[in-house]
Amino acid sequence: MTHSPQRRTFLTGTAAATAAALTQINSATAHDDGGDGREFYEWRRYQIADAAKHKLVSTYVHTALQPALNRHGIDRVGVFTPADDQDHSALYLLIAYPKISKWIKLGDTLAGDKAYQAAARDFYAQPRKTPAYQRIENQFMHAFSGMPRMELPAQTKSKAPRVFEWRKYESHNEATARLKVEMFDKGEIQIMRDVKLAPVFYGATLIGNRVPNLTYMLSAPDMPAHEKHWDAFRNHPEWTRMKGLARYKGTVSKITNGFVVPTAYSQI
Repeated sequence: MTHSPQRRTFLTGTAAATAAALTQINSATAHDDGGDGREFYEWRRYQIADAAKHKLVSTYVHTALQPALNRHGIDRVGVFTPADDQDHSALYLLIAYPKISKWIKLGDTLAGDKAYQAAARDFYAQPRKTPAYQRIENQFMHAFSGMPRMELPAQTKSKAPRVFEWRKYESHNEATARLKVEMFDKGEIQIMRDVKLAPVFYGATLIGNRVPNLTYMLSAPDMPAHEKHWDAFRNHPEWTRMKGLARYKGTVSKITNGFVVPTAYSQI
């Protein structure tokens, strides 16, 4: 069997990406017991058909999944809906794992949790032709050294209204991706803190689509405040200096973002 040049290129690229992800995971596993204090994050998106199924998935997360995760030492489970979603097509979860082994063993952990299995019964009983959700999209990340643990905004603690922006920065290769993480670690994170963009987390993607990339989340009490904080960032003299450094030129090839709001039971 022979492959076209394009097919061989695709296979080679896929193998390289897989090898890079495994290398990062093996490196992260070495710090599973908190060797460097960096957390792991899962960004999960449920694709949902309609409002009725959205309510079913949300109820499952609230009454079955979130309590089970909390029981097993995973204490921050954020649950969000898109800020502009009118058709109930998605539910987002941001899960903070203190150890990578918590994520690796999650399936077995939930399978052995009788309280979870009982609470999730209706969710799993949905027929194949009308499932609870259509698909789950997952992204698994390792926290940056410059912000090794998630930082909850003040509005979370007081259960006040809040809005979150998630941002994904893609790079054209692994080397430039590492340089962009370095840029955050060496100053960009602190600038964002200084101008009250209130970062929640920064994560380098270990497994997910469109790698290599990083994703981070910002918070604010409302959109006008968030826009004001971004204006302050753009005009910050240290940001002006950093973005002009030759070392960091061309490290980002594409930026995507979105806005989400928390459910009433979100822990973030």
